[in-house]
Amino acid sequence: MADKIVPHFHNDPGVAAISIGAKRFMCIGATPPFDHPHVFLDMGDDTEIVCPYCSTLYRHDPVLHGFEASPPECALRETKAA
Repeated sequence: MADKIVPHFHNDPGVAAISIGAKRFMCIGATPPFDHPHVFLDMGDDTEIVCPYCSTLYRHDPVLHGFEASPPECALRETKAA
């Protein structure tokens, strides 16, 4: 089932645009507890999309894998409980 998880991205660094490897993903705005409602975005045939909550511009980069972003810190990394 891990291959069905939707990648999540955020804009903690406050950059104007984030390149990502996914065309379907969730924008969370910033890392919790400063996140906005997690919104599902789908670029479809386009190569860019703007989040309606935080106005972050996301650009698809086919060189990146689905869970990767540039800058890399904009990809949400799950932390495992100890």
